[in-house]
Amino acid sequence: MKTPFFVKLQHLMPHHCISRAAHWVAECRCGWFKNAFIKWFIKRYQVDMGLAENENPESFAHFNDFFTRPLKAGARPIPADESIIVSPADGAISQLGKIEYGRIFQAKGHDYSLTELVGGDVKLAQEFNDGSFATVYLSPKDYHRVHMPYGGTLRSMIYVPGRLFSVNQTTTEHLPGLFARNERVVCIFDTNIGPMAVIMVGAMIVASIETTWAGLVTPPRRQLKQTDYTEAARQPIKLAKGDEMGRFKLGSTAIVLFGKDAINWEESLTADTDVLMGSKLGQKTASN
Repeated sequence: MKTPFFVKLQHLMPHHCISRAAHWVAECRCGWFKNAFIKWFIKRYQVDMGLAENENPESFAHFNDFFTRPLKAGARPIPADESIIVSPADGAISQLGKIEYGRIFQAKGHDYSLTELVGGDVKLAQEFNDGSFATVYLSPKDYHRVHMPYGGTLRSMIYVPGRLFSVNQTTTEHLPGLFARNERVVCIFDTNIGPMAVIMVGAMIVASIETTWAGLVTPPRRQLKQTDYTEAARQPIKLAKGDEMGRFKLGSTAIVLFGKDAINWEESLTADTDVLMGSKLGQKTASN
């Protein structure tokens, strides 16, 4: 399969410089500029402001304030059934299925290493061997806060440095190991059905990744860093299904991992299926 020029070009691009420049633009508070930028973006990507808690485009402090806008109460209802696994974000299913032989399916002809995805920790990766994964791609028009697919207690957060390749469909289909190469934040939770990971993957023009407990994670980090949240002296960070856990300032991808025999994905879900935050992705198994 011939590699598109856009994908080849990305190898030469200064990813982090471009993304930091985008961050500066997205944080600009100049009234005429940020208002024009936000209105152009809404029109260009057909953003439904009727769902936003604040519908007035000119009331946002800057573009990032608009981009991470909260939704109206009740806009994304969370199923009360405790056994249901929900989508962490608005977007589209890129892929979902089983983790086989320590590899995760990316696109036709491409997969990537589970161990590399979680930052090179072999012991941690083993907790998800033969488990399940779901990859959700957030497009520019989508709501860009990430929520809990299932309730759990935060065990650790791992910042993994990397490139910032685009995560659009073209790049996903042609760039091997994409999600294990890009900068990412790996959040590990302990749940009543075993370990769960929610991985926020950075991408070209994604200016920052935040979590609700640590605030801004990147930029400026550039070295692998793991933070343990299980120390007895700490107040445990417990989040319920549907609770906000993080956000992207400009869009990207969220990957959810569960351990072996923990859950079953909805059979109706396939690649390119649109999902909303809180919609059903799967259900815990009968043995759980």
